[in-house]
Amino acid sequence: MNIANWIDAFRHAEGPPPQTLWAFMRWCLSGAWPALWLAGLFSAAAGALEAGTALILGMVIDSTVSLGPDGFFAIENVGLIIGAVAFFLIARPLLFGLSSASNSIIVMPNVNPLVLSRLNRWTLGQAVTFFDDDFAGRIAQKQMQASRAVTDVVSEFINVVAFALASLVGSIILLLAIDWRVAIGFAVWLFAYFMLIRWFLPRIRKRSASRAAARAMVSGQVVDTITNIKTVKLFAHDDHEDRAALGAMEVFRSTAVSFGVLSAYFRFALMTLAGLLPVLLLGGTIFIWQAGQASPGDIVASGAIAIRIAQMTGWVSFTLMAIYANVGEIEDGMRTLTPRTRLEDAGHAEPLARVRGEITFDNLGFSYGRRTGGINKVSLRIAAGEKIGIVGASGAGKSTLVNLLLRLYAPEQGRILIDDADIASITQESLRRAIGMVTQETAMFNRSARENILYGRPDATEDEMIAAARKAEAEEFILNMQDHKGRTGFDAHLGERGVKLSGGQRQRIALARAILKDAPILVLDEATSALDSEVEASIQTALIRVMEGKTVLAIAHRLSTLTEMDRIIVMDSGRIAEQGTHDALLAQGGLYAKYWRRQSGGFISTKAAE
Repeated sequence: MNIANWIDAFRHAEGPPPQTLWAFMRWCLSGAWPALWLAGLFSAAAGALEAGTALILGMVIDSTVSLGPDGFFAIENVGLIIGAVAFFLIARPLLFGLSSASNSIIVMPNVNPLVLSRLNRWTLGQAVTFFDDDFAGRIAQKQMQASRAVTDVVSEFINVVAFALASLVGSIILLLAIDWRVAIGFAVWLFAYFMLIRWFLPRIRKRSASRAAARAMVSGQVVDTITNIKTVKLFAHDDHEDRAALGAMEVFRSTAVSFGVLSAYFRFALMTLAGLLPVLLLGGTIFIWQAGQASPGDIVASGAIAIRIAQMTGWVSFTLMAIYANVGEIEDGMRTLTPRTRLEDAGHAEPLARVRGEITFDNLGFSYGRRTGGINKVSLRIAAGEKIGIVGASGAGKSTLVNLLLRLYAPEQGRILIDDADIASITQESLRRAIGMVTQETAMFNRSARENILYGRPDATEDEMIAAARKAEAEEFILNMQDHKGRTGFDAHLGERGVKLSGGQRQRIALARAILKDAPILVLDEATSALDSEVEASIQTALIRVMEGKTVLAIAHRLSTLTEMDRIIVMDSGRIAEQGTHDALLAQGGLYAKYWRRQSGGFISTKAAE
């Protein structure tokens, strides 16, 4: 049996992550507790051996003193000799080996992916507003930070705290066997030690959380700049971004200095207290020995315990400081990642099956929680297979309509039906599988062209993927691609957000993805508005192929792309102002006709029509 699999590293957690520390830790580690307890037991057993080491040393010294140089290796002392050898060569290495193996093989490799996968899974389920309100780099940093910190806390607790507590219990028992007065002295020292810990560690925890938050802001600032590096270059704002980064770094530096000052005071106080222990235990035992109430072996045993505990005090305390620092980072990550910014499926939600493509917007209203903006009392029925163009000035509500159809937001009023099924009662996953989308800002992963196209349908065959690229008129330029690592054709990587491609090339790959997905409903959100007229004309053929047999909603500023639509919807101030064919709307002489006349190069003015 492979002990590395005793913890299922990718097991799903039950329910949402709690928003209090210890409940959050239990959620992160649920399912791993039996293996963690076993690792803790091995560590505690190894810790208890520390007192056994001092006991055996004391027994050896007493035996040496009582038997003299010639009697130690006598036959009557063989039991002690064999016991001591077995302890140091068998029992001690075996238990320490088991403790090390359980932590390095069972715990460490599995806890980090267990926690990270749960946090990432939870984060992926957040609503788009969660990501809109934060840095992408900061969110990723919080996931990595929290999972690493939980792993470190668990590992150090098993490795150090369980070990140290067992050592202390064993030491107290041994000191009681020597003399109760020595044990009392040790207990008084322990009380002072715990009071020192109790004063320092909460402050360390608080300053660690501040340091973690400042570090994440540095990451967020740097990632934000790098993500938008072309804009930085175009506006010649290197100095501006440098100042912004330095400002975040200065905050991080200040929090790090504050943490360091407290740590220095803590170490000084700790070392002073640790130095007191050997004086206390050795002095007390020697005093009792002078009174004839302790043996030389007792002095050695108490001295060994004193030196070991004094050394361990620094090790344990610095570990506790690291644990509290990690707890601060866990809390910081928890506050960022656990808020319920989510749009959950209804409890009775069912998958959407056999979609014809009929869409009904019924008295729909949504204003992003504001008093104005968005859409207001929109009612519209789109027949299965009908191709609808949607136009209007910026802010008219076009994209809001699409976002509600995709259920990126929940309507504040009214409902949306697909084939007479309210989308609030169907699973979001099945809804979005039924809708293909091509946008102005085409999303590309820094992966191969193949992987980007297969994102439309990951289980598609190679032939299906190539056929989709051919229909989108993307195959030719893909076959001529080569990335910086020498990968060519469909294996070539596209760079972050597809930066190595032209706008027309990105759109062709997006169209190939939509063709491969073959969803019954297709949304084109300004799919060609970022392209010049010549490139747009070359893509129109691919667009026509994509739209065949589908219900289409096409948002466009460039009205020339909508002239062949079955119907055009004109939106104004969140309402449907006009609807009809291109020719009929021109004949009405209304808002659409004004847009058409006003176009220069095919774009609607962003100002409201007069």
